[in-house]
Amino acid sequence: MKAQASPRLYKEVAGKLLHEIQSGNYAVGARLPAERDLAVKYDVSRPVIREAIISLEVQGIVEVRVGSGVYVHSASGQKSVPAGDVSAIELTEARLLVEAEVAALAASQITDEELEELEALVRLIEQENETAGGKEEADAEFHLAIARATKNSALVETVERLWELRNTSREAALLHEKARHANIKPVVDEHTAILNALQERDPAAARAAMRAHLLQVLDSLLFATEQRAVDEARRNMQAKRERYSQLTA
Repeated sequence: MKAQASPRLYKEVAGKLLHEIQSGNYAVGARLPAERDLAVKYDVSRPVIREAIISLEVQGIVEVRVGSGVYVHSASGQKSVPAGDVSAIELTEARLLVEAEVAALAASQITDEELEELEALVRLIEQENETAGGKEEADAEFHLAIARATKNSALVETVERLWELRNTSREAALLHEKARHANIKPVVDEHTAILNALQERDPAAARAAMRAHLLQVLDSLLFATEQRAVDEARRNMQAKRERYSQLTA
């Protein structure tokens, strides 16, 4: 049975890979084993391997080449994996725990003016989604506005810090960037469901809507880590179709 992801399991795996690289088991320029093979070797899930690779990628230790694999870029640098960054996965897990309860509290405290602000932000999220290369500022402001609606400054500061980490953690920023490249954007319907629950002043519904939204964010981030493999499989299938067409022409 494969080990489940713990808060720092991917860091442990990244450290083991870094040790093997610096020991010469994987030379500079060499391609690392496939994700599934590394998962078997270290007895972890494939998402843990993906996060470990991202951790090494942001340090410049490995290079991910779309359609080819993961290659050793450098064996120099630190002897261990830095502990400062948080991954996008664990950050989103923290947001799920915190922001679901924030939404529940906000449902009992929110004012009509604050609801109007959230309605406007949902419209802005839709506009940002339609803009090529658009940012996600309205998405962030939507979540921060809900925190402010709790009238609890400690919760506001907590949510602000989680969003700050989303932008400043190298690992989190990299995976969210990969998600944007995979055309994954904030889902308007999910934000509308949260807004509807808040308009009903229903704490349980607001909690459930926020949880459902952030669970989808987690799924999207995992999809983003797999997109390269999906794209490669599509290219390989297209190449086979073309070869077959040539043979039967």
